[in-house]
Amino acid sequence: MRAVLQRVLSASVTVDGEVVGSIDGGLLVLLGVTHTDTEVEAAWMARKIRDVRILRDEQSVGDVGAPVLLVSQFTLYGDARKGRRPTWSAAAPGPVSEPLYEAVCGELARLGTHVERGVFGANMRIASINDGPVTLLLDSPSN
Repeated sequence: MRAVLQRVLSASVTVDGEVVGSIDGGLLVLLGVTHTDTEVEAAWMARKIRDVRILRDEQSVGDVGAPVLLVSQFTLYGDARKGRRPTWSAAAPGPVSEPLYEAVCGELARLGTHVERGVFGANMRIASINDGPVTLLLDSPSN
């Protein structure tokens, strides 16, 4: 599992002209799932998102109760090393990745984090005002 975490002053996701998720402060997280990911990686990723200290004053989402906007993004597993057209073969298909995306959302909520979401598989417009900027790439230990 792979995630891009961005510390933001605000972020929102819009689908078909309607804002479906938004936060003021916290983390915008783009999440990709690969074929070998399981519920174990989903739980690990949720805990890491909550606990990583990249907010102001080296605090975490869990420390200050900041929200998370979590958006699925299969393109995080794109590979453009050869040719001009990326391959997406490392990205898990929807029937595999959607339940794991939902598992990360659910585990974050279970841990007490306010979670806003994108719409899985939708064409989304994401707006954000980065803070810092601070951006971190996370790969689960199995990657």
